[in-house]
Amino acid sequence: MALIKSLNGKIPKIGKNCFLAETAVIIGDVEIGDNCSIWYNAVIRGDVHSIRIGHDTNIQDGAVIHATYQKSPTNIGNFVTVAHNVTVHGCTLQDNVMIGINAVVLDDAVVESNSLVAAGSVVTKGTRVESGTVYAGVPAKKVKDIGPELLEGEINRISKAYMKYASWYKE
Repeated sequence: MALIKSLNGKIPKIGKNCFLAETAVIIGDVEIGDNCSIWYNAVIRGDVHSIRIGHDTNIQDGAVIHATYQKSPTNIGNFVTVAHNVTVHGCTLQDNVMIGINAVVLDDAVVESNSLVAAGSVVTKGTRVESGTVYAGVPAKKVKDIGPELLEGEINRISKAYMKYASWYKE
């Protein structure tokens, strides 16, 4: 069972049909929608501001989701993939977004729907990742537009795959 801890009178709220790995940590002012998966060693720490996660979203192994005290909450949409060892901090990830392995998304950044942040990238404070684009590098910059094959072949495919993987652990 994941560590789910209330803090300062705030109790995490977890939606229906979610998979929470035994070593996941969810603390404080956190709301997670239905059909989500929170994987091994992921930390979602709503101690200094709110964290909201939509439905059908996966937070993979080693990811850290946090916010900035009294300033920048974290909002993550529906059908989002936050890959292994990603840091998401005080920002907004809209729907159908993929954040690649070891990427970092910082305060007040907005990753618009149907976008991808490449592995290892750093989306700096206040950056706006345009809908339908791929951003890569340090600092992350637009490298190309997303075609239908990338949207369906990566962003949507991985989101759906993690729903399937989570079902294996519930049996």
